[in-house]
Formats: sequence, C-alpha cells, structure tokens
Amino acid sequence: MIANQARFDKAIALFDAANAADPNQDEGQPKELLYAKRMTEMIGRYAPDASEAAQLAVRAQHIKRWTVPRSNYPMTKEGYFAWRTGLYKFHADTAGELMKQAGYDDDTIDKVKMAVGKRQLKVNADTQMMEDVTDLVFIEYYMLAFAGQHGDYSEEKWLDIIRKTWKKMSDRAHAFATGGGIKLPEALVPLILKAIG
Repeated sequence: MIANQARFDKAIALFDAANAADPNQDEGQPKELLYAKRMTEMIGRYAPDASEAAQLAVRAQHIKRWTVPRSNYPMTKEGYFAWRTGLYKFHADTAGELMKQAGYDDDTIDKVKMAVGKRQLKVNADTQMMEDVTDLVFIEYYMLAFAGQHGDYSEEKWLDIIRKTWKKMSDRAHAFATGGGIKLPEALVPLILKAIG
C-alpha cells in the first residue's frame, strides 16, 4: 500500500533520473536504469503486496553504481568485500537523499536505507524482500551472462555460487524460482538443480 502516490512517484522519478545518467548501456538503455526497472517488475510479480519501503528499496538498489567502480579498490578478495560494503552505504545514502527531496519522512527513509544497505538480512522483512528480488533478477536476467564472463570456473565453483545465492533467499523465493515464477536460464538448469537438490 502506497501512502502517498505522488510522493512515491516523485521518488521513483528521482531514482530513475539519477540512473539515466549511466554511460554504460544494456539493451539500448542505461544499464542501471534497466536493472532498476527489472527489479520493480520482479517485485510486482513476486510480491505485489510488498511494503512501500521494499518497493522503493528495489528501485534504488544499484543507484549510480557506475560512479564507484570496482577498480577503485584492490583487486583482492578483501578489496572486493570493501567495495561491496562501501556500495551498500553509498546506495543507501543516495536513495535517502533523493527520498528526502521527494518529501519522505525520516522513518521511511531509514527503512529503505536499511534494506538497500543489506542490513539485518533474514530478520528485517524489507531487507529480505530486497534480497529475494535481487537474487530472482540475477538468476533470470544475469546469471547466464555472468557464466559467460567466468567460463573458466569449475563446476564446483558454480555449484558454490548457486548455493550461496540460494542460501540468501527465503523459502518463499525458493518456491517462486522453482515453481515457474521466473524463467531459469536454460543452459544452467542442470547446474541449478544439482546445486539445490
């Protein structure tokens, strides 16, 4: 339930305007804008009754991601985790600033920042909802391309990636993914089934 549709629409428009500046293209449009639209489309399919905070969080999850490139951090495992952690805070703060411009109160902003910042996974409903939607979008739209970029990964490495993704998802998301709610990447179905079996 959206408390104030005009305010919600303004926040979404501000998020989209920020992501429209992404110089990277995917399917002929700014990469992060397309990603944000896919996130909204997925939450609409998966949880049309999701909270307003969760709907805002999924739209803002990767906001302005291209401005914090991976190359800014050491190319080590520690550097990767530092980049990811820094991104969570950056995305949360950016979303919060734009929500304030749209007229949101601090309480709603804090809820969205908690979800976008990936805080209290498995405990906070909005954070878990965002994680579920993120993983469902990854599996349907990005896992196959990721596999193509990392073709040198062993089967064991792939099973590990799929299991780690699966572990972050709720039982509801598991049922949605395996029950036809998303289109599984055909080439990876045997691996996915083996990983979760």
